[in-house]
Amino acid sequence: MLSYIGRRLMWAIPTLIFVSFISFVIIQLPPGDFVTAYAAQLRNSGDYITEAQEAALRAEWGLNDPLLVQYWRWISNIIFYGDFGRSLEWNSAVSDLIWERLGLTLAISTLSMVFTWLIAIPVGVYSATRQYSVFDYVFTVFGFLGKGVPDFLLALILMWMTFVWLNMDVGGLVSPQFEGQPWDLAKFGNMLTHIWIPLLVLATGGAAGLIRVMRANMLDELRKPYVETAYAQGFGERTVVWRYPVRVALNPFISTVGWALPALFSGDVITAVVLNLPTTGPLLLQALKMQDMYLAGSFILILSVFTVIGTVLSDILLALSDPRIRFS
Repeated sequence: MLSYIGRRLMWAIPTLIFVSFISFVIIQLPPGDFVTAYAAQLRNSGDYITEAQEAALRAEWGLNDPLLVQYWRWISNIIFYGDFGRSLEWNSAVSDLIWERLGLTLAISTLSMVFTWLIAIPVGVYSATRQYSVFDYVFTVFGFLGKGVPDFLLALILMWMTFVWLNMDVGGLVSPQFEGQPWDLAKFGNMLTHIWIPLLVLATGGAAGLIRVMRANMLDELRKPYVETAYAQGFGERTVVWRYPVRVALNPFISTVGWALPALFSGDVITAVVLNLPTTGPLLLQALKMQDMYLAGSFILILSVFTVIGTVLSDILLALSDPRIRFS
């Protein structure tokens, strides 16, 4: 197992370098550069800068250098100094911008994932063991609706309902009077009145799909001979179902941990924009729109690191949970 993990980590290094280079190039593929986007943004607000000023900005930020030179300057600082560079738009260190939003992003994403699993696993097991019952049909309808309704649309509906019926504005994570204030009990309590909507939106969409996956996997396992053998030996339904088929049916959940880790870091971008959440997702979207290559490239590099780590972690957990994989 240790040699396997070592090989995977060794392959991860060239993979991450390749991904970082490709992402850095793709960010700058659209016509123009950050100065072009910055000048257009100023024109939209009624301000203007001359071509000479644009040229001076490009020279100051090194945008006239060849692409390989820009990439090497950025990646070498990361490798040797741990410096992700400065955001051109925010004029601030990239690491500061990311870390100040990372805590809330991880909190929301982790809680939503936990709620998703707490809903999807028992409901999927119940639907499979009570196939074609009334509640099975109810949960099936819920699954189709949850997958068919986009998360951002559900967020808009919930925001409208709370505003019209409860006279509450639940956009953002805190009320306007608490924005920019240090965290205390009052601000934390105010956050609890806002955080339930993003949790509900994200958990609903995720649980709807996982319920169908769990139900289908459980139905496959319940028809296998080892389940009939366990019943024939006198084990009760709860023992048989939760000790054997559920363990195997959970393999898709475990194997997707590699997707969950980068999702925890980035969050749901569109939902965060709609709900005005101060998470990392909207920051990444704005960086891509403005061609802020150091900020956007650092985001994608960190997401790649999380993906590689998550994939290795998924393989390890899958081997630990399923003896068939461990001994193959």
